[in-house]
Amino acid sequence: MAFLRTKSLFVSGITAVFCGLLLLGCQKAGKRKSFWGGKDDTKEPVTVPAAFTADSARQLALKLDSVFKYFHKRRGFNGTVLVTKYDQVIYKGAFGMADFYKRDSLTVETAFQLASVSKQFTAMAIMMLKEDGELTYEDSVQQYIPDFPYHGITIRQLLTHQSGLSNYTYFSDKLWPDRQKNLTNQDVINLMVAHQPKPYYRPNTRFDYSNTGYSLLASIVEKVAEQPFADFLRERIFEPLEMTRTFTYSPDVATLTGKIATGHTRFRQKRTSDYLDTVLGDKGIYSTVEDLYKWDQALYTQKLVSKETLQEAFTGYRPEKKKDEDYGFGWRIRPIENGDTIVYHGGLWHGFSSYMLRHPKEHSALIVLSNLPNGSFSYLQEIRKLLYPAHPDSAAHTTGPGIAARTKR
Repeated sequence: MAFLRTKSLFVSGITAVFCGLLLLGCQKAGKRKSFWGGKDDTKEPVTVPAAFTADSARQLALKLDSVFKYFHKRRGFNGTVLVTKYDQVIYKGAFGMADFYKRDSLTVETAFQLASVSKQFTAMAIMMLKEDGELTYEDSVQQYIPDFPYHGITIRQLLTHQSGLSNYTYFSDKLWPDRQKNLTNQDVINLMVAHQPKPYYRPNTRFDYSNTGYSLLASIVEKVAEQPFADFLRERIFEPLEMTRTFTYSPDVATLTGKIATGHTRFRQKRTSDYLDTVLGDKGIYSTVEDLYKWDQALYTQKLVSKETLQEAFTGYRPEKKKDEDYGFGWRIRPIENGDTIVYHGGLWHGFSSYMLRHPKEHSALIVLSNLPNGSFSYLQEIRKLLYPAHPDSAAHTTGPGIAARTKR
């Protein structure tokens, strides 16, 4: 199979902080918007250990390149990747095809559907409105959607997947009569009002991952900001962070020009959009690994929200505690082999897979986007062990036996 693989190794020092941009003004006269964004783009400091040198970064990049080359050739990985350490991009690459039918090659500038990685942007929109004084996390859904038929559900419970609501992607299959007509966030609400699909659980009793909850959060953003959710994200997040290749799905996405990946089945057949794609909040954002790096770096500043507000997103709220994982606002939280804590999220939707991991203690990230969901992401645990070994002072634990064996091939 013909393919193009591009890579770039960056080991020339710590990346400069991004310059602040003025945010756009109010869209509606009389609507108060006291933006926090843009007031403090100073990056929080990180201690770079003496062991992290240009040479060690180069060696790690070479190992990563060998591993992803192996995943591409032997495991069918098709996508893009970007890895950072201590705010530096040490590796990025593109493997395979943006469209197998057209034989278009991927580049690191290719945009992918982020699927559930979109949830962290929805959570950020809510946090920004909270800092604007426009809402609180304890507000009920009825304060913004008066005819919503399920009582006792708060914004916080939507953020942390404790609403207990049934999945709109399932009940819409039964209740939406015309599959040729796009479903909107308001349509989801209308279906819930008219048919009241039975919740899975009572609110605030257990964690139950809910796409419905995040679609409702997008609707709340629209009600509070008095503008479309996509416009809010663009004006308040994407444009200030110079995420120039990031956008939300619309029925016109197929006609857009530029580098946009096509979703495929595991057998490389093209996936087509359907009536569910137009619901936003739980999914629907397209972005690139380079734009997601800008997003990652912004989260080490107070450009969007204050440090205190952001910390709540990385705090676990699950009522039943699991030893291996918790959930904040649009982020999963878990300890890793070396004892540190990471925040991450994955996504899977209509031929796309996405994964974004952040290690706040050392300002590092692993960003992987794919348009061929064939199970190749199951090997990301091995990449995580390579990046964050359990015994970093021991050379014997630098790669782990599985990866070391493959990189010798």
